[in-house]
Amino acid sequence: MNILFVLTSHDKLGDTGKKTGFWVEEFANPYYTLLDKGATITLATPKGGKAPIDPSSDTPNTSTEATERFKKDEAAQQKINSTVVLSEIKPDDYDAVFYPGGHGPLWDLAEDKISIHLIETFNKQQKPIAFVCHAPAALKAVKNEDGTPIVKGKKVTGFSNTEEEAVQLTNVVPFLVEDMLKENGGIYSRGDDWSAYAIQDGNLITGQNPASSELVANKLLEILK
Repeated sequence: MNILFVLTSHDKLGDTGKKTGFWVEEFANPYYTLLDKGATITLATPKGGKAPIDPSSDTPNTSTEATERFKKDEAAQQKINSTVVLSEIKPDDYDAVFYPGGHGPLWDLAEDKISIHLIETFNKQQKPIAFVCHAPAALKAVKNEDGTPIVKGKKVTGFSNTEEEAVQLTNVVPFLVEDMLKENGGIYSRGDDWSAYAIQDGNLITGQNPASSELVANKLLEILK
């Protein structure tokens, strides 16, 4: 089981002067869920090197069993500090791709041509493609072979407008994940704010928020079995 994790390289939270990046729980939980089942995991980012951690996700309030394990795991931290450049990745080498969230992907992965091509290739090969929280932002410009948006007519979820409002970033982010998925023809559904909710439609798996990361990983495992 070779699984590719694609993380953001973007660390600026709009014009706020604050930092962003990937959300630790959304990386750590799926990472260990899959690793413990024998997966070989490669981490890649658009720029390569160190993937930026969103400071808001690395606090006592956001701590989980998986994030605590990550903090003590030198091998995993080494991987985060030395990710592969996305352009060097060959989709044929992997059985599935997973995108952790955090606000970073809204700025880089949503527009990154290499990431877009990568997802389109995995989809064409009918391999699992999985996204959690803000990571469905990476689907914004992804198309099916017939040129239609990849999410058109598909059941999807992602960070909701009310959750974005709750963290007071509605006017900071370049677009809202929920709105984008709907505008691209996705059949959007959601659970309550901050509750675990994930949905699968064919080879596409999406999760709503940090609490949904384990659900997404488990759905990914199911397909790979």
